[in-house]
Amino acid sequence: MKSFLIDRYAKGGALRLGESPMPALKDNDVMVEIHAAGVNPLDSKIRDGEFKLILPYRLPLVLGNDVAGVVVRVGANVRQFKSGDEVYARPGQDRIGTFAEYIAMDEADVAMKPNNLTMEEAASIPLVALTAWQALVERANVQKGQKVLIHAGSGGVGVIAIQLAKHLGAYVATTTSTANVALVKGLGAEVVVDYKKDDFEKVLQGYDVVLNSLGKDTQEKSLAVLKPGGKLISISGPPDPDFARKSGSGWLLQQVMRLLSYGIRRKSKRLGVDYSFLFMTANGGQLGKVTS
Repeated sequence: MKSFLIDRYAKGGALRLGESPMPALKDNDVMVEIHAAGVNPLDSKIRDGEFKLILPYRLPLVLGNDVAGVVVRVGANVRQFKSGDEVYARPGQDRIGTFAEYIAMDEADVAMKPNNLTMEEAASIPLVALTAWQALVERANVQKGQKVLIHAGSGGVGVIAIQLAKHLGAYVATTTSTANVALVKGLGAEVVVDYKKDDFEKVLQGYDVVLNSLGKDTQEKSLAVLKPGGKLISISGPPDPDFARKSGSGWLLQQVMRLLSYGIRRKSKRLGVDYSFLFMTANGGQLGKVTS
């Protein structure tokens, strides 16, 4: 089948259009003919080699972490889906490859595509929606009346996270550029900090949760926004020891991650707040809840 793949990790490298074997169909899998695939910063980070220590893919590698398409075959144990179903998903991190004609995925990672979304619209949702859900619902357990700061509110994760936080009853603040102030207000953000004009850490205080998708400076400044007992959840790193353990990393890699996150964890502890790194995982059930 035709696919876009990489033969080696290279910063800013180009994808190669080539041929890849058809994926094998396991008993719990659905085989999906791909109609649309999303493109995410995660794809470029994998291409650049930023995750090669924690995601040891075999090269050549077909990239792609978002998909929408039609089921064409199902494994012997599959009960939730049948041929002809329109679905969408974020494949398991060890089975990515949506920049291709077909992909096989565990049925647990797949959800029915909402009827009101086109294939292209559906393919833009899984990774960012699951990231927002797992950060705000699973990790932060956001409650009604809590104050939540979502950085980069006009980005893929931010757009979903603002709406989800509002649905959960939170008071939402976000950061964005001047051009996108109206957009994030329309999504429901009560407070919008234009980072080109103001420093968010001087404007905001007493927040329960911060969702960070930006760099180290923003991450460290976010600590000042949180009240004691608050939670700083970062999807941009650095990985923490808890992530290292859950990902099954070896002892040496666990120590590397411990060192990488030592600074932010120490500062968080001193301020009485919690820091954690989130690497989103595939989950068809959660994806179904996001769009139900």
